[in-house]
Amino acid sequence: MSIVGGRPLNGTIAISGAKNAALPLMIASLLTPERLTLKNVPSLADVTLLGRILRNHGVDLTIDGKRGNPAPHLGETFHLTARDIVDTTAPYELVSRMRASFWVLGPLVARCGEARVSMPGGCAIGTRPVDLHLMALKALGAEIDIDGGYVVAKAPRGLKGARVVFPKVSVGATHTLLMAASLATGETVIENAAREPEIGDVAECLIKMGARIEGLGTARLRVQGTDHLEGAVHTVLPDRIETGTYAFAVAAAGGSVELKGARKSLLETAFRTLAKAGVAVTENDTGVRVARNGGALEPITVETQPYPGFPTDLQAQLMALMTKARGTSVIRETIFENRFMHVQELARLGADIQLQGDTATVRGVKTLRGAQVMATDLRASVSLVIAGLMAEGQTTINRVYHLDRGFERLEQKLSSCGASIERLVG
Repeated sequence: MSIVGGRPLNGTIAISGAKNAALPLMIASLLTPERLTLKNVPSLADVTLLGRILRNHGVDLTIDGKRGNPAPHLGETFHLTARDIVDTTAPYELVSRMRASFWVLGPLVARCGEARVSMPGGCAIGTRPVDLHLMALKALGAEIDIDGGYVVAKAPRGLKGARVVFPKVSVGATHTLLMAASLATGETVIENAAREPEIGDVAECLIKMGARIEGLGTARLRVQGTDHLEGAVHTVLPDRIETGTYAFAVAAAGGSVELKGARKSLLETAFRTLAKAGVAVTENDTGVRVARNGGALEPITVETQPYPGFPTDLQAQLMALMTKARGTSVIRETIFENRFMHVQELARLGADIQLQGDTATVRGVKTLRGAQVMATDLRASVSLVIAGLMAEGQTTINRVYHLDRGFERLEQKLSSCGASIERLVG
């Protein structure tokens, strides 16, 4: 990917459906033999891969809006029907490519009484163990074994409700337990549950399917299990990480852009951080407008935290922005131990960043200069895009296939607002 920096962004960017909600919502189709219709699904590599995995289990998947869609920003409509689960094994060659696919474990064992799922893969940004997923399913009565790199879960008499206290917040484990508990016998209480909006979006869909869930948006969820879930129609909420990423891009390049369909309420902490940096963020009837017209960027001190704290998925983007702040910023990463791989690539553009343990000290510089850089993971790759928008001259980013896992039509969205950015072939 080639970027020529120094051009402000002006116009409108439509925010896609949230990847981190769409994936577990697709997996929730395994809980019912009836049709689940999901609207506003983003067109992403991870979504395509998960579709392959679900088809492997017997899910019939049809997609509207792939061609001739008059409103592509509204995403695609997926119809998923898992009338018969034909295979309860999720193989290594598929699961190893995307961590979220491991979440099929809960619905499969809940509905079929058994599942065999490969240990997961995905971005190399930390160990991200699955022990909390397994702890939760064991609490509901599942027997768990590890065999040849596969998790084998069995509950021939079905799952039974229980009180589960997570020792730390885990989005993935909360998704797994929430879906499994929906088909368990009796009541499940989830303590220290993740509070991310995507958890609430999945819970709202499960409620439409007939699940009884209380406590949405809190750290304590109460689920009354049922023996049957129905089909439903649900619209995926807008992607708050994509929203934040484009907000940081506008802050970096300067200009004024409306993020159409964005919800300010989903990203309050990140928007407050931008405001402290000197960037204007205002909400209107159709989305959120982000503007920075000539003013200097002020340095920021922040640490990543589970929702509603500052998102780890925006840490790299913030760091790229702070490379040109007038002063010293301090960014502490508390979620993933390996999520600083973008630092050495930002340094190639002239950034002044020092690492000590889980903390990065970023001293703002007057000028970044374009260079050849390499993307290492999804969020790191988009931080290099942001840095390239600020840099003088041309920046070339290699291995941009990471971007396709989480950002829909990124080049088109940025170029429509004036950025000089193109995908290189070959």
